[in-house]
Amino acid sequence: MQTLVLAVLLAMVFALLCEGVQRWLRDTLLHRRAVVWLAPPLLTAIFLAASVVAGPLNWELIAIVLVYTILPVACAWFAFDFAAIALLWLPLEFPAGAAHLVAKHAQGFLHSVAYGIAILLGLVLFLGLRRLEGMKYHLPRSARDARNTLLGFALTAPVLAVAGIAIGFIPMPHAPTAGAAKMAAAAGIIFCATALPEEILFRSMIQNLMMQRFGATDRTLLAASVIFGAAHLDNGPQALPNWRYAILATIAGFAYGKVFQRSSSVLASTGFHALVDWTKHFFF
Repeated sequence: MQTLVLAVLLAMVFALLCEGVQRWLRDTLLHRRAVVWLAPPLLTAIFLAASVVAGPLNWELIAIVLVYTILPVACAWFAFDFAAIALLWLPLEFPAGAAHLVAKHAQGFLHSVAYGIAILLGLVLFLGLRRLEGMKYHLPRSARDARNTLLGFALTAPVLAVAGIAIGFIPMPHAPTAGAAKMAAAAGIIFCATALPEEILFRSMIQNLMMQRFGATDRTLLAASVIFGAAHLDNGPQALPNWRYAILATIAGFAYGKVFQRSSSVLASTGFHALVDWTKHFFF
């Protein structure tokens, strides 16, 4: 059942890649703007269903999720775009006090559900309500996207490897010990569960919005990359704040951002991101 809940959320996120679905969403919210207020209770209902599956049900947590989904809608309603993004992202990045509300066995699953809800809500708000240009949330429109993905990886992976080894973030490379089937399955999981949500948040939303407000310059790209790097300060495996991870993520974020800029679809930087994470997982 947990897999089914996550699959439903992922299917909804992927459905919005379809231009017809996006057009329907935009038209609906253009003519009936108040419909967007249905998103918080509907998404909270999904989280409620996930909580029932995970057990035990905590109504305080459900109320928090309802408030969590309402606040970004309110900010987007009044065109406070950066505030809407911050309210979607920061509670997930720094879930202070959440541990006592969720049973230990359910924490990973419910965090994944919350992340999926946040990304889905962000897409509804910025594709539909705010109609933000430049998100590139659609299927690739050019064969150059695949070239950008592979070229970005070929140029950046050696830099990340050398820098990561030099600062003690990763060990020397080694041959993978996992079987081919496990490595193939991991590629899909990393693409869907890590790379795609992060690229939607940090490239389609944060970087894109910053460039629209402050100019599409390398200075703006660097600022967006530093934000991406800082988001990894609270990640292991090293002691927190993990400055090693932040440095590598900043370098990677700059490269992901360049590929995003030069491609027709966010899926190009998503593929690049997934390749980096997959390589790190199995070869380092």
